[in-house]
Amino acid sequence: MSDPTAMDPRNIATLRAIMSALRTPITGCPWDLEQNFASIAPYTIEEAYEVADAIARGNKVDLCDELGDLLLQPIYHAQMAAEEGSFTFDDVIEAVVTKMIRRHPHVFGDAEAKVAGVAKGFWEANKAKERQGQPKQGLLASVPIALPGLTRAVKLQSKAAKVGFDWPSVENVYDKITEEITELRAADDADKAGEFGDVLFALANVARHLGIDPEAALRATNEKFTRRFRFIETELEKRGKQPKDSDLAEMDALWNQAKEFERSL
Repeated sequence: MSDPTAMDPRNIATLRAIMSALRTPITGCPWDLEQNFASIAPYTIEEAYEVADAIARGNKVDLCDELGDLLLQPIYHAQMAAEEGSFTFDDVIEAVVTKMIRRHPHVFGDAEAKVAGVAKGFWEANKAKERQGQPKQGLLASVPIALPGLTRAVKLQSKAAKVGFDWPSVENVYDKITEEITELRAADDADKAGEFGDVLFALANVARHLGIDPEAALRATNEKFTRRFRFIETELEKRGKQPKDSDLAEMDALWNQAKEFERSL
């Protein structure tokens, strides 16, 4: 086995050698040796979110670092797959290269395909062709279950909308939200979670109609809440207090000050 510390740190082969070393019995890392696909999957999702966070903050230094962490994830999964004989990292690369070329005939195809460009419905037809020979599934089966809830809701709604199952206007969805909130208010304890889910699903539908990414919107609001609450804490510190020493009226007044301060910037 090659010594990763003596290899080119800018070469993907070095990262693969590191992962192989970490997963080598006896001499490898005990923690890494204990992992499997299921235990690593949450980290894969987390790293993707951290990439999105760096992009949202416009921090390119962090983005470079987080992309490296994300790149490690397919290396990790491919190493485990190679150990059990399922596939290798080279197979992963081959699969995506083949797919990208196949899905872009207007770029990589012959002269006729390049001139034709991307026809309406091309992507759906291409994916349908790829699924030929596979067991028949419903329209929504291709939407991954592991996606964040709001993102998956939008993708499910988008799929259904393509075959005509959609509200004609966002105004109809606003009415649906009112209906769902009324049902949530009236629900007994056993049904509240389900009714609350219906409210979220309707809100995701509004986001889709307005062209808003609901996950990004919620992340932005989370950051806004964090920023304004920190303002409350800072102002209370100036008064020799902590939030637990304050009351709702005082903190609400400071919250409004935080809003006014942000508007003035």
